Amino acid sequence: MTTTDPAERLRERARDLDGLLARLDGDERDVLADRSDGTADDEHDPEGSTLSGEWQRIDALRRAAIAEREEIALALARVADGTYGICIRCGRPIPAARLEARPMATMCVACAAVAGG
Repeated sequence: MTTTDPAERLRERARDLDGLLARLDGDERDVLADRSDGTADDEHDPEGSTLSGEWQRIDALRRAAIAEREEIALALARVADGTYGICIRCGRPIPAARLEARPMATMCVACAAVAGG
């Protein structure tokens, strides 16, 4: 279900990220178990990715999810204190379309373009 309430949208995304992080934890446990198997010699397997490569992929996905989760927590704090949707740089409202596309946005489009983000 899609909602227009920013706090609920942010909480919904946080729940999605929590689920992703739980899956990544399981994937990491599997890879670490495979790596501890003394007979696993995937470094010489031309058919697929290495266990080290898979672990790096999982780690990168986890770090990105954690960073987004932290952005969501900050956005929810802005909702709570009444500053959500106000550009931290110029103080003008952030356009609804930007908040729809990026609910954690802290800057309006013009300020984000100047700031490089």
